[in-house]
This record gives sequence, C-alpha cells and structure tokens, in this order.
Amino acid sequence: MPEQRSIVAAALGLHARAAAIFVRAVTDTGLPVTIRKPNGSAVDARSLLEVMSEDFGHGCEVLLEVAPDALPGPTSVSNAADSLRSLSAVLERPELN
Repeated sequence: MPEQRSIVAAALGLHARAAAIFVRAVTDTGLPVTIRKPNGSAVDARSLLEVMSEDFGHGCEVLLEVAPDALPGPTSVSNAADSLRSLSAVLERPELN
C-alpha cells in the first residue's frame, strides 16, 4: 500500500485555509487518499469536512495512504507514491496558513 508519513507544519494545523489547500491538492491527484494519525482512524483526505473534524494540529504526525486495490496497475503504485510525497511536501510547508 503506498503510504507516506508527514508532519503538519502549519502554525494552526489543518484548520480552515490550510485544510482547504491540502484537500484541493489531494483532489487534484485524482487518488482516493486517506489521512490519519499513526494509531488513529483514517478519514477521506478529499473531504474538507472530514479533514477539519480531525485534530491534525501543528506538529502532528500523519500517515497518508492510498489503497492498492484503488490503483489500476503496478505503474500506478509508483505514481501514487510520487503523489503522496508531493502531498507530504504541502503538509510540511509552515506557510500553509
């Protein structure tokens, strides 16, 4: 399963503007990405409401994942991994707010 660990760097965490920017980036990938805390439940990262309802605060470690059965072929796994790295870079930008 393609996955990527990241740290939320935005001063206010994933609230309002930062969450909207992140969700837009996820939606642009076209992939069914989930986000969760390491021991938490996954939520749909394409849903602004679900992302904002979780407590993804500043400094919070998160895990981004794409289920392998959601991908059409082996090349897609590599593409999904690249997309997750890009999404991680979005989360790790402190100026996201």
